Amino acid sequence: MAESCDDGTINVRVTDDGVAHVELDRPARLNTLTERLVQDFHRALDEVTAAGARALVVTGTGRAFCAGRDLTEAVPGEDAEAVVREVFNPLVLRLAGFEIPTLAGVQGACLGAGLGIALACDVIVVEAQAKLGSPYRRLGAVLDVGLHDLMASRIGRGRTLELVYTGVLVTGQEAARLGLVNRAVTGLDELASELTALAQHVAAGPTLAFRESKAIMRHWSAGASFEAVLDMEARAQGRAAQTADYQEGLAAFRLKRAPQFRGA
Repeated sequence: MAESCDDGTINVRVTDDGVAHVELDRPARLNTLTERLVQDFHRALDEVTAAGARALVVTGTGRAFCAGRDLTEAVPGEDAEAVVREVFNPLVLRLAGFEIPTLAGVQGACLGAGLGIALACDVIVVEAQAKLGSPYRRLGAVLDVGLHDLMASRIGRGRTLELVYTGVLVTGQEAARLGLVNRAVTGLDELASELTALAQHVAAGPTLAFRESKAIMRHWSAGASFEAVLDMEARAQGRAAQTADYQEGLAAFRLKRAPQFRGA
């Protein structure tokens, strides 16, 4: 179904293979985010959760993934701190902590808050000629929506600050070389087919075990020690061993057949 709003749409679709597709649909404005569209994004995520989806793919229609905030809503002297804290941060935080595996498919402009949405996903596939970065240098603004952390955790402090200071936008191909995204592909058709195949493969896996890994990685990103990670892994393995998927995996291994996981 589609969640409509005055200035854009969020398309939501959950397929029979358990893959949820959330699509920003405001192509005339490069899928820039209004406050209303952010609210609809949350409602879309509510729908994905209620549907019991096992993987989530986030994309944008038209020439861009998302060119960031719609700056026509910005006014001189606005309470920018409140806008970031109350509108954009909760969405990026929710995506970063979303329990099921998340994938972003990026073409065209992926800027500012749009880059935050993409980097909050677990796996990012980009079209080779996409443009990723932050326009904040030109605005006299500060990188926000968690991008200091999301970028530095992938490409390091030095490269992150270089991109902040220069305002340079990197292509999808360069972003893949730097490690900012997982991979770059050539053309929109290949982007769509790569995302579909990857999402289907992930959704067919032991998604409860994947959730455990996502939780461990969040603690690691927050500075958990190696000893703490070892402890979390042991406890997670204990929980996984009690699941139907674990029993199915063992049975499939013994019988030399492909496992049929149910995410339970």
